[in-house]
Amino acid sequence: MAISKGVATFRFTDIPPGTYAIGVFHDANSNGKLDTFMGIPREGYGFSRNPPFRPRAPRWDEAQIVVSDGSKVQISLRYIL
Repeated sequence: MAISKGVATFRFTDIPPGTYAIGVFHDANSNGKLDTFMGIPREGYGFSRNPPFRPRAPRWDEAQIVVSDGSKVQISLRYIL
């Protein structure tokens, strides 16, 4: 996916309305996985609703979003290491 001015855009199509959660990461070294050091992400990551940092993945209720026609979600990546 191309990144322009620090922004990448992805469009999901044919998604039925409902409740979802989205997780993304920046695979900086293109190895197909989120690299970690002692459980701490070494690459950028983010979740729908942009929950605050915690030493765990967010719970469902912290990241869930309601999707309908035309919904847009902005996810900010967090870089720790």
